[in-house]
Amino acid sequence: MARIIGITGGSGSGKTTIVRKISEIVGEFTFIPQDNYYLSAEYVNNTNITAFNFDHPSAFDTDLLVEQISALRRGDEIAMPLYDFVNHRRREDTVRVKPGKLVVLEGIMIFFEPRLRELIDLKIFVDTPDDIRFIRRMTRDIEERGRTVQSVIDQYMDTVRPGHYEFIEPSKVYADLIVPEGGQNMKALEVLGSFMREIID
Repeated sequence: MARIIGITGGSGSGKTTIVRKISEIVGEFTFIPQDNYYLSAEYVNNTNITAFNFDHPSAFDTDLLVEQISALRRGDEIAMPLYDFVNHRRREDTVRVKPGKLVVLEGIMIFFEPRLRELIDLKIFVDTPDDIRFIRRMTRDIEERGRTVQSVIDQYMDTVRPGHYEFIEPSKVYADLIVPEGGQNMKALEVLGSFMREIID
């Protein structure tokens, strides 16, 4: 049976950096980003970006995510969905994901859902100040997703910030390990590394 590590935190908190550090420690693992399980919202664009709330639990196909994490935990292969963040829709193609000893599940809402929490062996919350997260998010959305500065600000104020304090921040209570400063916290990463090496060995 595979072991599941769950990594959550606000948008721009440094979750991806933690995942990258994990790859340096253990090498191979199965990576599942919750972002791939967003529901399609093709009607959204830079001028009406808040027409779909990407920072609410209902934005995700949680049933499918629970089903596929359960399958990986059992040792079964899955067809993971892919998401087009420029056009805000799920792609028609999927990617075959084979199970391994270690599965890393990363996403903003993974501790909010009780069914997912029950599947996760180690829950990590990446805790980063709001201003740092906002700057990182703005940079990413403009450079990678074709967004305008105003649309990023509108979305942050209307949905991202409220969603963080309603759903993400409260889920910190479920964390086994809280990592301040994201991937720059070497002591926390050393503890995490020891746990993962134990799983792999």
